[in-house]
Amino acid sequence: MPQTRVLIVEDDPDDARLIVTRLHRGGLDLAADIVTTAEQFRAALDAHPPDLVISDYNLPAFTAEEALRTLRENGGDAPFILVSGQVGEEIAAAMMKAGASDFVLKDRASRLVPAVQRELREAGERRQRRAAEAALRDSEQRFRLLAEHAIDIIFRFRLRPDRGLEYISPAITSITGHEPAEVYANPALLAAIIDDEDREAFTGSWLRPRRAPQILRAHHPDGRRLWIEQRAILITDADGEPVAVEGTLRDVTEQQRLDHELRQAERLDSLGHLAGGIAHDFNNLLAIITAYATDITEALGESHPCHPDIVRISHAAERAAALTRQLLIFSRLEPSQPEVLDLNQVVADTEQLLQRTIGEDITFTTDLDPDLPPVTIDRSKLEQVIVNLVVNARAAMSDGGRLTVTTRHLLPPLPGRPAAAGGAGVAPAPGTVSLTVTDTGCGMPTEVVARAFEPFFTTKGPGNGTGLGLATAYGVVTQAGGDIHIDSVPGRGTTITVLLPSSDPPATAAGAADDGPGTVEEAGGHILVVEDDGDVRDIVVRILTRAGYRVTAPASAAAAIDLCADPAFTVDALLTDVIMPDIAGPQLAVAARLLRPQLPVLYMSGYTAGNLPGGRTLTDDPLLRKPFTAAELLQQLQQALRRTRSLS
Repeated sequence: MPQTRVLIVEDDPDDARLIVTRLHRGGLDLAADIVTTAEQFRAALDAHPPDLVISDYNLPAFTAEEALRTLRENGGDAPFILVSGQVGEEIAAAMMKAGASDFVLKDRASRLVPAVQRELREAGERRQRRAAEAALRDSEQRFRLLAEHAIDIIFRFRLRPDRGLEYISPAITSITGHEPAEVYANPALLAAIIDDEDREAFTGSWLRPRRAPQILRAHHPDGRRLWIEQRAILITDADGEPVAVEGTLRDVTEQQRLDHELRQAERLDSLGHLAGGIAHDFNNLLAIITAYATDITEALGESHPCHPDIVRISHAAERAAALTRQLLIFSRLEPSQPEVLDLNQVVADTEQLLQRTIGEDITFTTDLDPDLPPVTIDRSKLEQVIVNLVVNARAAMSDGGRLTVTTRHLLPPLPGRPAAAGGAGVAPAPGTVSLTVTDTGCGMPTEVVARAFEPFFTTKGPGNGTGLGLATAYGVVTQAGGDIHIDSVPGRGTTITVLLPSSDPPATAAGAADDGPGTVEEAGGHILVVEDDGDVRDIVVRILTRAGYRVTAPASAAAAIDLCADPAFTVDALLTDVIMPDIAGPQLAVAARLLRPQLPVLYMSGYTAGNLPGGRTLTDDPLLRKPFTAAELLQQLQQALRRTRSLS
């Protein structure tokens, strides 16, 4: 430990030496400076600030009062002990009142060492306490700076002896719109932003042990929806009694929106896979119904009494096929033929149809941006989207109203644009075109908006809708790289906005001539038919046989490969399903062509070529979509045969 530096103010050298000797004998390791004048005293203070001052009361040109005053004026807080034999009690009391630490009579010098030890010990404690207080102030200052710059609300709420808000950070303003002074004056404002349904959870959790963060519904004074994450901890005293609550409030509105969009996108993606699988199975069944109905119609003739019933069956199958196509559009499995389009022109071309659809009790207007860049999308699907949105808007205005279709060029894309309510949340590429359909109808509550893009979800009565209109629009728009979202308030109407990436104008090029659908030629040849569904296989065999083909239909793809390996087996074309349990159609085609290199192949499937399950791909051969008619089957088969003949 360093030596204790003692400054002795004493004009008697013997008394000064006696003081030093006593202190040494008392076990103190000290370095002593002895002064007799005010000048020497000040110089000693400047040279070596003392740990302790011991002063006689009366010196020829210097007094203890002056020494004490000089010490304190110089900023020193060292203990000051008065040692004298000529001072009365009144003077001693005055010195103690002025700041002296102790008074020791020279004839009672035995008290000096204990007094010095006590004062040095207490001085050390005071220094430690001041250092701790300074560290605490520094820590509090750092905390305050952190709190004042934090994006979260930091608060401390006192519970005892009386309730009150002790601290609230400035982030309260950016999150809730309230100034800290407002909240200090009225702490109830802190709970007032929380929705009624969550308010008890907000304050009730304060008195419970520490728990996981809470996500609470809240609202901004301007009406905006907020989501607040609260983390709070109960502060207790030594007896375990609650005295305060400290915590943070974080604005997680954007995070909740993104989480909602992710869940919505994942749910819609799952529904898309489910819808695609259902559509495939339906297409297999519809292929059977359509083909058999056509076969019966041709066999019985139009004069047969059952002919009208069979026509109804065919029409019902066609409507069912249209529904499965909508399911495939929603699941983005329907093949698309995108082209560069003028969105304004598409709206104008469909306007007459829309007018008839809307009726006379609805005021229909369009507001089209004349500087709109083109977009790339399948025209027929875009027209279907427009019609679906307008029909939905019309249904929401049973008592009439206004319906407006608007187009706009958004450049650059809206920063931080809210993503689709129920949509994928994918921001289109820079340069965005918007198509907005706005109605003044009944509007939709939040829970309906959240499910609006789900297939078969509808709030209409039985027979008044399939629940596929918005699901189809969602599939078309997202397949084109765009987004769709809904803004709706019950009783105030709905706005549905479609956002599409803009495109460059199309290059002018001469198009190839269209060969047209062609006609069914006279058939002939041996066709190998592979189809795992027995009903589909039977009707395909019947159609081909009646058309004049010779048909072999083995029970499995493996059996078909064995037939191709037989040199005695002659075959002119392979007609195969794509998805089969043992060997898939593409693998069958490859194996068959290893044995018969020029063998024509025609696939048939309820899926489309570019969207087969499991990432499967087809060989470079045509695909016949199920359901199909006899004429479509025969025409596609003849085209496959002709194509192979032209290459050989």
